[in-house]
Amino acid sequence: MNGDATLTWLAPFLGDLVAAGVRVLNDDRRGLAPAALCEVPSAAWGRVGEVAVRVGLRWAGLWASEYLGQRRLNCCLSRDGGYVVVRTVLAADSVASQAPYYPAAERMERHCRDLWGIQFLDHPNPCRWTRHQAWSQHQAPLSSRFPLEGECSGETPPDGDYPFRQAQGGSVHEIPVGPVHAGIIEPGHFRFQAAGETVLHLEERLGYTHKGIEKIAVGRDGEALLRLAGRVSGDSTVGHAWAACMAMERAAGITPPPRAAYLRAVLAERERVANHLGDAGAICNDVGFAFGFYQFTRLKEEWLRGNGEHFGHRLLMDRLAPGGLHVDLNAAATEALGRQHLTLRQELRELLPLLADNPALQDRLHGTGVLRKAIAERLGCLGYVGRASGVDYDARRLHRYAPYDQFPVPSAVGVDGDVAARLQVRFEEISTALNLLDGLIDHLPDGAVCTPWRARPEAEGLGIVEGWRGEILCYLRFDGGGRIARFFPRDPSWFSWPALEQLIRDNIVPEFPVCNKSVNASYSGHDL
Repeated sequence: MNGDATLTWLAPFLGDLVAAGVRVLNDDRRGLAPAALCEVPSAAWGRVGEVAVRVGLRWAGLWASEYLGQRRLNCCLSRDGGYVVVRTVLAADSVASQAPYYPAAERMERHCRDLWGIQFLDHPNPCRWTRHQAWSQHQAPLSSRFPLEGECSGETPPDGDYPFRQAQGGSVHEIPVGPVHAGIIEPGHFRFQAAGETVLHLEERLGYTHKGIEKIAVGRDGEALLRLAGRVSGDSTVGHAWAACMAMERAAGITPPPRAAYLRAVLAERERVANHLGDAGAICNDVGFAFGFYQFTRLKEEWLRGNGEHFGHRLLMDRLAPGGLHVDLNAAATEALGRQHLTLRQELRELLPLLADNPALQDRLHGTGVLRKAIAERLGCLGYVGRASGVDYDARRLHRYAPYDQFPVPSAVGVDGDVAARLQVRFEEISTALNLLDGLIDHLPDGAVCTPWRARPEAEGLGIVEGWRGEILCYLRFDGGGRIARFFPRDPSWFSWPALEQLIRDNIVPEFPVCNKSVNASYSGHDL
């Protein structure tokens, strides 16, 4: 990791905390690799957010856990590729909210409240989020005292009384969409308020694909946890699995072989290319440009067939292992992959000018769904959503984890923040990924692809990976027997979904499908 980046701002940040009256109980620069770790009193939790936003730190995630009979609350803060986890032991069932300072914290605090019973004082939205009607407000499903099978008898009642914002004014009308949609997309409810066709306000209701990921992870061994991590969001199976591997390996104090790191990056870049191709086709489809839809879907299918042929799975699921990988490449496979990279470059070289020269297509994309940089920064937007609005954060380049520390990763950053910019960033990321793939294969080290691995009891670790949607963060801790005691995967979609509510404003309702697809946040990755 980029340790120097952490140290340059960590000491001033801790000094500012002390100056603001926050007592830093513990400061460990290597406490939660690769992040520094500091502990503060629970009474100072809100001031941590106030100081962090003032000094320009990015809010990257929040999770609670139990340890030695105490509940601990953690938030991750970042800048310049470095990370610090701020932790507190809760002295009561309530703590100050950080959402007044970081809007990105709003939904994650609600998720924590619903599943842990922790109340966040001065929170801007008291409505339940993850809980729906499955549990009462007095239950804490992630508590060790709550049984895995739950305490619900009979069928869970429908969540029909969620307090959506009510339409106001004689010319304003409401449009409910979902949670069940046409096609095969996952469920989510969208409540529009519109004047004529113009969207005034959009409110989302998610959580319909809640799978109990955090609960069913408890008690698993490393291999079983990794299979679960790869299913947090099926289109990001490599990203989430790699982040979980990193967290386990750092907790265990081992380093995978160099060849394994290179091949993990090959899988991650292939996952990135496949999803960007699919999204490009879907964006074309949502504005009626059938030719683009057919072509990009064809290219994605050919790419996925290459995954299946050379790695044994079209979506690259279950390819990673604690300590390395389950798969390897021979010389013939690396040559075949190189030819596929060349073919895709040639296809895109012919296809992309046809998109740029199509006035009808460009008219639908430019100026549609604009997300301003200031809003993207406040919401913590990551990946192509943030970069298209000028928020230049890429963990491959700034955090510089292996093997990306050996290769240049150029910025793919837009300024307009519209659908066209999000599409263009995708194309630039495909180009970068192809260059990286060539470099990774050309310099693929010899040697083993896996090293012996064993959990370290009571150890904890953090994994940070630049998935195709952006930075994925994974926290886990082992219990005394080397089994999983806590697992929290933070998908970048937690920050992309609120951005969709913002960028659709002042657009017409028929533009929602293309705006939604240009963001393409994961329902499953959000609905743990």
